Amino acid sequence: MDTIPQRNEEELSLNHLQVLDVLLCERSLTKAARVLNLTQPALSKTLARLRHYFGDPLFIRVSLRMQPTPKALELAEPVRAILERMRALRSDHISFDPRTSDRTFSFFLVDAGATQMLPILLNRLAEEASRIRVRAVNCDAQHLDMWLETGLVDVAIGSFPALTQGIRRLPLWRESYAAVVRKGHPRLQGNPDLASFAAEKHVLVSAIGTGHEHLSAERVIENALPRENIICRVPSFATAALIAMHSDVVATLPLTLARAFCEDLDLRLIDVPLPLPSIEIAQYWHERVHREPGNQWIRSLIRTLFSRPEAPLHTAGTAGRMSGGYSLHEPAAIDAGHSTS
Repeated sequence: MDTIPQRNEEELSLNHLQVLDVLLCERSLTKAARVLNLTQPALSKTLARLRHYFGDPLFIRVSLRMQPTPKALELAEPVRAILERMRALRSDHISFDPRTSDRTFSFFLVDAGATQMLPILLNRLAEEASRIRVRAVNCDAQHLDMWLETGLVDVAIGSFPALTQGIRRLPLWRESYAAVVRKGHPRLQGNPDLASFAAEKHVLVSAIGTGHEHLSAERVIENALPRENIICRVPSFATAALIAMHSDVVATLPLTLARAFCEDLDLRLIDVPLPLPSIEIAQYWHERVHREPGNQWIRSLIRTLFSRPEAPLHTAGTAGRMSGGYSLHEPAAIDAGHSTS
């Protein structure tokens, strides 16, 4: 009688190949460990196994980065193809039921998106899909397209105009800007003129390196204010709001987030007397998961909770923070400039 042969311990698993794939993308043990949710010692042990299996160092440390050897570069496409085939098999043959699934969905979004959206999303999941988990990841924006392609990120949410080839997007809403100051600020009221606004001290939220379209608004603010009045730069909208709460510093934020912080942190909303551009907030995903049932479901839920119909942009004085269920009809997703169904 034939029997199934014992597994050869020298063989590689799909997890080993995923580690190699991520290392090829990130070129850093620290970043790869964060992506894979592994400790660095565990990742180093896996890399040692890969080196032994292929008889090659695979990566050589050059300065602060790990440069792939010719052998590693040669393996990149075959490894990616194997991982892609396994993902296709899983999506084609495994059904998705949100009521019983224990899947973890990974999102890439800046802190403004996390602050606004995750509480609403988690509350809905608790009602409809209590076993599903959510993971917000902070990746190198230069590699975001690779993360979407490889499945390390399921959906990116924000404004990332550089994402094009092989990436689909679905617009959710357009975001304008307002500023926040602490209640009791000694000078600024609701509608300051440019001279009064520019004379104050400001904290500037920097989007450099994130690939986010907020960078265009950052540049306008930076050019309009005296250099000496930008006294602090931070990577987080939440940090900027907390600084404004505890000082007389002004923080300019996306309007939806500014309204939320005014409620939660007892801040006051003021208009920004600058021609700041509005930005389109969208969800992004890779073409290869466009019809994958789980990815379709989470995108549909995000659209139901957060999509807003086009409307004139409101001034800072108008009321209402983000809530769910703005639109029941999904507009066509956009793929490299073309509308798709």
